[in-house]
Amino acid sequence: MPRASDGTPPDASRGIPADVPLRRVSLGSLLSATARRHPERIAVVDPADKPDWSDRPAITWTYAAAAEIVERLARGLRSWRLPPGSRIGLCLPGSAESALAILAVEAAGHVACLLPVSWDEERLLAAAQNVALSAVLTQARLGSARPAERLCAVAARYFGLRYLAAFGPDVPDGVINLDRFVLDGPAREPAGPVPAAAGLVSFVGGDPERPVYRSGEAVVAAAAAHLVAMRVAPTERILSLIGPHDLRGLATGLAAALVAGATLETMPLFDGAAFAAALRRPGPTHLVAPAFIEKNLAGRDLPAELRSIALVHRAPARFPGRSRAAGGPQGLRADLVIDTIAFGETALLSGRRGTTSDLSLVLGKLERLTLPAALMSLRRGPDGRLAFRGQACAVTALQRGNQQAVPGNAWQETPYAPVLFAGFATAIEEVESSDAAASPEIFAPAQSGR
Repeated sequence: MPRASDGTPPDASRGIPADVPLRRVSLGSLLSATARRHPERIAVVDPADKPDWSDRPAITWTYAAAAEIVERLARGLRSWRLPPGSRIGLCLPGSAESALAILAVEAAGHVACLLPVSWDEERLLAAAQNVALSAVLTQARLGSARPAERLCAVAARYFGLRYLAAFGPDVPDGVINLDRFVLDGPAREPAGPVPAAAGLVSFVGGDPERPVYRSGEAVVAAAAAHLVAMRVAPTERILSLIGPHDLRGLATGLAAALVAGATLETMPLFDGAAFAAALRRPGPTHLVAPAFIEKNLAGRDLPAELRSIALVHRAPARFPGRSRAAGGPQGLRADLVIDTIAFGETALLSGRRGTTSDLSLVLGKLERLTLPAALMSLRRGPDGRLAFRGQACAVTALQRGNQQAVPGNAWQETPYAPVLFAGFATAIEEVESSDAAASPEIFAPAQSGR
């Protein structure tokens, strides 16, 4: 099917000019604000089966309790002899510990590096070397796996890893026990002001050789852009089947919950019976799941309190057929479904199916994107490849641990282009670079009110 350049302006967003920065805010500040105003609101819920695979209790954390634990953990991290902005790896499943650790590293003024807990020793070693990790927080047990022991082997081969700490019982010798670390804390608060949040690192396509950096404000902006489609209200629940190991998991889960003032419940290890029970717990719920789960949900009797289902695709991807009748035995109700596409670690694009924000429509005609330009702008190059700009997609590649100097309003090119048919996008495909792409036509950004 042809990829067409339809003559639309490359910057199809409306509203605030692209060079106007949005309000600076961090994940931790969102947690603290809700903890002050609604201390008893539920922040994070552990899965009920957590003791089976971690030997740790399943805990429900209020915003006030979560803020207190984050501050205790951050105070301990600040007591380590690490300069501000040091890179601390997080090799954790998507349970409460993972959420609290991300927030604590931010509060300590360090850079959280998201290490998938499924990585083997060689990939963990490559990541540690490529981003110059100074410390790693992990877990003693995850089912039959022993992440802390795996990282001990990494530390023996990479001498730059100065601190290794783990949650859980049976923490290996030489590894700091984070449970005691949180409960006891350092003897006193380290001298000097609390350092500023320093952002985080993730890896494109789960490749330890391709790290990228984004600020905490950019993570919040990505979550805000996603919530325009998902519309999560305070006190509602996000039930996520995607761990916070990359942009798609973080922005649709923890960051989205904090921006909305909502509850986050995750399922690090999927179990069908446990998922069914979690989905039917009372209360308005928004499900976040990999896109392939759609066929398993279609035709099932879903709870009446299920407000939305965010189906997260990775580009390249094919959109589901639109010929199935909404509500029929073969399809989900269109008004429930939000399609979210992750364009690597560059951007997330979300739209509610069957509305004017349906991604098949937006990617068919880019002027349909209605987000503020300062949040996200979108353009298509001569060869059809998409590029993003704005705070929600402000990301820079790391080379040998150093950030590339990229202007704040630069376009972020991707290798992906929509496949168009009759004005609709039917898929996203990967396109090789061409000579035309090397010298793109320059357009003036579309800005309203000028």
